[in-house]
Amino acid sequence: MDFSTIDISAISFEYFISNQSQITDLQSCNDLLREKCGVKSFFEDEKQLSRFIALIAERNNKAEEPDRREYGDFQTNINLALKSADYIKSISKDENIAFILEPTCGKGHFIIAALATFTDIKRIVGIEIYQPYVWEAKFNILDFFLINKNRSVPLIEIFHANVFDFDFESLSKETRSLSTCIIGNPPWVTNSELSSLASKNLPQKSNFKKHTGFDALTGKGNFDIGESISLLMLKHFSSHQGYFGFLVKNSVVKNLVYDQKKNLYPINKLKKLAIDAKKEFNVSVDACFFVAEFNLQAGLTCSDNDLYSLQEKQIFGWVNNKFVNSVLDYKQAKDIDGKSQFVWRQGLKHDCAKVMEFERNNGHYINGLNHELHIESDLVYGLLKSSDLKHTQTNTYRKLTIVTQKKIGQETNYIKRDYPLTFEYLNNNSEYFDRRKSSIYQGKPRFSIFGIGDYSFMPYKIAISGMYKTTHFTLVTPANGKPIMLDDTCYFIGFEKEKYAKIALYLLNHKHTQQFLKAIIFTDSKRAVTKDILMRIDFLMLYKLFDYTLITNNIAVEIEDWEDFGKLLEQKTDAKQMTLF
Repeated sequence: MDFSTIDISAISFEYFISNQSQITDLQSCNDLLREKCGVKSFFEDEKQLSRFIALIAERNNKAEEPDRREYGDFQTNINLALKSADYIKSISKDENIAFILEPTCGKGHFIIAALATFTDIKRIVGIEIYQPYVWEAKFNILDFFLINKNRSVPLIEIFHANVFDFDFESLSKETRSLSTCIIGNPPWVTNSELSSLASKNLPQKSNFKKHTGFDALTGKGNFDIGESISLLMLKHFSSHQGYFGFLVKNSVVKNLVYDQKKNLYPINKLKKLAIDAKKEFNVSVDACFFVAEFNLQAGLTCSDNDLYSLQEKQIFGWVNNKFVNSVLDYKQAKDIDGKSQFVWRQGLKHDCAKVMEFERNNGHYINGLNHELHIESDLVYGLLKSSDLKHTQTNTYRKLTIVTQKKIGQETNYIKRDYPLTFEYLNNNSEYFDRRKSSIYQGKPRFSIFGIGDYSFMPYKIAISGMYKTTHFTLVTPANGKPIMLDDTCYFIGFEKEKYAKIALYLLNHKHTQQFLKAIIFTDSKRAVTKDILMRIDFLMLYKLFDYTLITNNIAVEIEDWEDFGKLLEQKTDAKQMTLF
């Protein structure tokens, strides 16, 4: 161990210098330090002690930081650690926390925060995979007791180990009678990210969420390391008396609460306390301090709060077998939660924007390569992206696109015969199509696109962005006698009749629907609005909430159109999905 890389404070150096006469052998040195700061086996062997004694002589105290990414390592500043520990103390009331466990202790800031906050600690266990941090944690603990000389000294063990190899079952049995606080900041990375870095800070390869089939092979098999460590802690310690508090990404908390319906760990009073990750860690991610109380009836909802103000925003979790973002809003709007009578579609996907998308400039088509296009207009359609869906109704667009197929898998040979200029343009840029990495294009006709079908050519569409936090719907009407297309960041339903589209638009933008969507959409998700979300809107139940006489001031449709729209919905009350054309 090269101690010259460890950040050792001046006060610790002074302590060792002043006690040099007592650190001549391993046993006497470790006994001295055990009495002073509680750390068991501060030095593991004579070799470590000899190297440290040499360092004292050299007074060389330089610190170098490792690559944080390999460990998913964002060290918690002491102020945030103290605020987190203080929150645990505030909800524990008069309970005396006797056992502290920090499964990824880093430099020991949470251990220091616990020592500063809880006065009756009997035992502390810290685990850390990166050995230089193990030593920094030990010296930081020593610093604490050198400064706070009147504090009682618990037994402290800092293990250099991989958290996924540690024997938590035995530790849980040993500490079962002690009021417990598991606190810390596990890695903020996924297993695939760590694998790409050849990191050893990984659990054994296993499908720990028990996904089956395709889900196990794709993104659902990827999970956050912090989530895995959280589940490990809950599995072994949730039957203790005490508390759990981890700094994690919001997505981890969402997954933990979602899986709680299946896991039913004896935890309750769940709280997600938002933090400013940019300020605390200089990273742009939605994160929080997740807190739960052990040894209670399994809770299925979580309060959404703020760590700094402690203000409660809402409660999310399970209600009547539905997982929702806002329990209150869901209870008020759950009457339209069902199965949509219309199939929501995703827009066009081509993965070749520089060639397939272009703009009109002074009567000329200019593509993403800044090249001018000379092509027939027949396959050219207006294109809207998520950022274009700002208004309630539109038939204007910035971008245009070439639509090479009318349905997925259609042969594209006809383009060469019927549209030679378009074919020449596409063929001259075929290298861009050949570079498309997605497997969906493999074995498909050249210049293939996806998200295309009869529904794409409906003249009237109700569209919504899948990328933004708002849930405003836009009526897209034809331009120059052609339907306008949407890209794959958007979802839509299509209509032949404009009046039907206007009725659907009114129903979707009504405050009742908006309240329902607020209840079920988690806005901090990578894609907040999804097809699964939209398919839960039961148009028939929504339609029945309104009377024609109450909506005539809002939409210009005749009563016959209103009633025909309702009859059409009623025809689809069976379980089979349909698309309205």
